[in-house]
Amino acid sequence: MNQKKIMEEYHRWQQRALKDQDIVNELSEIEGDAIRIEDAFYRDLAFGTGGLRGVIGAGTNRMNIYTVAKASQGLSDYVNSHFPEEARSIAVSYDSRIKSDVFSKVAAGVFAANGIKVHIYPELMPTPCLSFAVRELKCSAGIMVTASHNPSKYNGYKVYGADGCQITTEAAAQILAEIEKLDIFDDVRSMDFETGVEEGKIRYIPESVYTAFVDAVKSQSMLDESVEIDKNVAIIYSPLNGTGLKPVLRTLKESGYDNITVVREQEKPDGNFPTCPYPNPEIREAMALGIDYAKKYQADLLLATDPDCDRVGIAVRSREGDYVLLSGNETGMLLLDYICSRRQETGRMPEDPVLVKTIVTIDMAERIAAHYGVRTVNVLTGFKFIGEQIGLLEKDNKAESYIFGFEESYGYLSGSYVRDKDAVDGAFLICEMFAYYRTRGISLLDKLNELYETYGYCLNTLHSFEFEGAAGFEKMQKIMADFRKGVDSFGGKKVVSCLDYSQGLGGLPKSDVLKFLLEDHCSVVVRPSGTEPKLKTYISVSAENSEAAKAGEERIAEELAGYFR
Repeated sequence: MNQKKIMEEYHRWQQRALKDQDIVNELSEIEGDAIRIEDAFYRDLAFGTGGLRGVIGAGTNRMNIYTVAKASQGLSDYVNSHFPEEARSIAVSYDSRIKSDVFSKVAAGVFAANGIKVHIYPELMPTPCLSFAVRELKCSAGIMVTASHNPSKYNGYKVYGADGCQITTEAAAQILAEIEKLDIFDDVRSMDFETGVEEGKIRYIPESVYTAFVDAVKSQSMLDESVEIDKNVAIIYSPLNGTGLKPVLRTLKESGYDNITVVREQEKPDGNFPTCPYPNPEIREAMALGIDYAKKYQADLLLATDPDCDRVGIAVRSREGDYVLLSGNETGMLLLDYICSRRQETGRMPEDPVLVKTIVTIDMAERIAAHYGVRTVNVLTGFKFIGEQIGLLEKDNKAESYIFGFEESYGYLSGSYVRDKDAVDGAFLICEMFAYYRTRGISLLDKLNELYETYGYCLNTLHSFEFEGAAGFEKMQKIMADFRKGVDSFGGKKVVSCLDYSQGLGGLPKSDVLKFLLEDHCSVVVRPSGTEPKLKTYISVSAENSEAAKAGEERIAEELAGYFR
């Protein structure tokens, strides 16, 4: 959009965007600031396969009641053109983020005004609860208002299909086409949320659906009556001011885990995330307060879930008394081995067991799976592709073949009751696994070292590079184009081949991802984030021990960083 059109749109918003005083105030505040106006209006907030995600604020490139309403109108038009009238319904959930409740009610009002039945949770609920509700209530679609683990200035809008999985690339393109037909002010039909409730067009999701979700999680237990474990392990839990508090505590306590201390400062929902500005259990800073609690109470295990409770991070106490944070890959491998071994011991391994993981998730998982006769399916980054594989198995009447799916970014799922990663399930199985081994005198660190001794050491790391604004977006595109011209080596390791997933390799959908296969079973993956203005790089190094792997990783990371300066 050229500067003239940007200013025309800005002035149009000044005249017409009057329903939210925060937007009115911000439009007034940025008057005369060409850079801020350009950043807010130079494009429409991107609608991709993950839906919307962006900074909260005024403008077409921001998350606000107008961009949410426009996306909801486009989704309404899509549903109305693809489903018979009697089947048109949408489930809605939201997390603790700033304006999440507002955005969810705005969306519900648009759906109701378009003749679509709305089912909305009466309080904030995790992402997996939304996926579950879509399937349980047989909805045409679902939306989750969340920005997952992003900083507090962000919010988002994830769209789910009738299968409870995040929408496919094809569906996203069709919904985007509907959205692009619309004027953000003139073409959106809406109604007041409370009026919709009074008229029965918007209904609250009953407690029975939530209870059914908790029961589905508990059914994932790998224990049987013959196994006794000590569930009195001391657990510290932090919902990071998000949605996990009620479902995680309910699931654990109903399963016999009563020795739980919640991090008080991070207990209640708060979209400002005052004690962890970046509420992502992948990073040490978000776990710091929980570790302090663990030290204070001499706890055995620390759990933390992100704001929409689809990711879970853990720390465990070492024999020396220190608390060691485990990566998503390490926790995933431990869960995979636990699930496989317990299934074998209890005779619950299906005929054609399947592990589904993403292409950036640790390759060592394949070796663990193969040991138990489990087939591995690799998919593109994003748990929706794992959910898609569950759906394909279900169509072949083989849903029971799916035994586990995980991604390096702390997402896990052991059952087919939802089609997205589930930190309630993850937290439950982690506690069970921890208690099972603890009862037998084995720590998770002991078990992890045993896995490395059995299958060889492998180190996977993630490095992200931020590129804000219009200029940053252009720079990211240029960097990806430069990488596609070819690279000879990284950190002294020769590039053996490059897999360009933009061509749709191996039957996977086309995606802007490059994977460089290096000598000595190492690799580098580069891709733009689908939710933030970042380029992400994933480094995998195999070596004889952790010291050698770390040294090799550091050489590759240092050289990689030079490409992003």
